[in-house]
Amino acid sequence: MRPHTPPQPPRWYVISLRPSGAHSALRQAAKRYGGALIALSPWRLRKLDDEASRAALEAALAAPYAVFTSPAAVRAAHALRPLRDDGRRIWFAVGAGSAAALRRAGIAQVRSPQRMDSEGLLALLYECELDGRSVGLITAPGGRGALTPALQARGARVLRADVYEREPIAPAPRAIARLRALDAPALLALSSGEALQRTLEVLPDDAARALRGATALAASERLAALARELGFAQVRVAAGPRPHQLLAAAPERLLRPGN
Repeated sequence: MRPHTPPQPPRWYVISLRPSGAHSALRQAAKRYGGALIALSPWRLRKLDDEASRAALEAALAAPYAVFTSPAAVRAAHALRPLRDDGRRIWFAVGAGSAAALRRAGIAQVRSPQRMDSEGLLALLYECELDGRSVGLITAPGGRGALTPALQARGARVLRADVYEREPIAPAPRAIARLRALDAPALLALSSGEALQRTLEVLPDDAARALRGATALAASERLAALARELGFAQVRVAAGPRPHQLLAAAPERLLRPGN
């Protein structure tokens, strides 16, 4: 009988602020490099299913441009009203994940920016004729707050459809305990400023200090600036919000095999 070999402790941790139940891709990416994940969800997502939401979505999809701000927005919209490409609108997604979700829903032609954030999406939309035209914005309350005023400044009429919502949840006690007892370097996967602000507001002071001690891997320059404003001393800018992009911005010594 072979002697029991205790599992090796993680070389580093990545802290995920993604919604409850949405950590698996980041967990798997960290595991490939010998890291472990601390799930610190500030909220869970809930699809809306009522007549007002359905009517707002119908109006948004009647516009010549339909803009989806997340994969969750695509899934929630498709549940409310199956998406169909009838050739009457141009479909936009904030990033590759949202574009892939639209393709899975049956929308073959989707435009998405290389820079997967609000600024990249706006740059793509600015190539279109916006003055006096309607833009359907399929999203959730909060987040992507820069889109509507920027589009309105270009003369667009924004038809907003909130198809899901974020339900705040308390930080998991286990995640707080792991923050307090960190025994290895920690990285913060930062792809949402709203998630970071909410998390810092509700964490106990000592856990918030531990979080600020992590190296923030920010999905954009805007998020990097926010992290610095909120007290993070170590901040790195990633190429985008996807797990492999965020982790690629980590200090090389952490990702090097055998370290």
